[in-house]
Amino acid sequence: MKNTFTREHLLFLKIQKRKKILIHVTQVGVLILLLGLWELAAAVGWIDSFIMSSPSRIWNTLKELIVAGTLWKHMGVSLLETLAGFAIGTALGYFVAVILWWNTFLKDVFEPYVVVLNSLPKIALGPIIIIWAGTGKASIITMAVLISVVITTITILNGFIATDKEKALLLRSMGANKLQIFTKLVAPANVPTLMATLKINVGMAWIGSIMGEYLVSKEGLGYLIVYGSQVFRLDLVMTCTIVLCMLAGVMYAIVSILEKIVVKHF
Repeated sequence: MKNTFTREHLLFLKIQKRKKILIHVTQVGVLILLLGLWELAAAVGWIDSFIMSSPSRIWNTLKELIVAGTLWKHMGVSLLETLAGFAIGTALGYFVAVILWWNTFLKDVFEPYVVVLNSLPKIALGPIIIIWAGTGKASIITMAVLISVVITTITILNGFIATDKEKALLLRSMGANKLQIFTKLVAPANVPTLMATLKINVGMAWIGSIMGEYLVSKEGLGYLIVYGSQVFRLDLVMTCTIVLCMLAGVMYAIVSILEKIVVKHF
């Protein structure tokens, strides 16, 4: 059956489309303006380009890294560590949230500990993690997991607890067991919460992996940033920072697309 829309609705959709295009154009314009001002400030001496760098110097450094093959190697290492921490932290946090929701006694016992772990600066655990997991990728992935797993547990658990209690009571009155209540009501109702958690964990996983590379790694974008600061190659530091921003942005965009696809089915 062919969909029919009123004239007012079509006009509304047209206005919304124009608004979205205007937002995107403005975003690009703001970025170009900021880069232009940055380059101008470095060219006329308003800022010290050695310390603050400039878009042209960053572009030249980026080309050098690409030609030498250095960028792909270090970028691949950081991306692998981040994706591993992201996946493990999210899956483990979701599992822990299910256990705590399932058993209210365990929730009441361990909830204060989860809150304390969330408030603890994870960088303080760095030396301990290095001793436990060694000085390789395992310790970096562990750092990323520790940062994302607690956030995932708290967010998902709060979503589970906030699920409509009247609907849960209705299912119980119809003879549903706890597994059926979880699979038919709680889990589907919290798909948006899971998607929001995935968005948060994009940043958390990158923070964890780069933090781990600061402490122990001999490869990766975090290592390049530390190396660049040690030898006063600020162009290298800024270049790697921008690459990190781009990778995190792409990863966030993929999660956003996944969210639109998944939410449509729930």
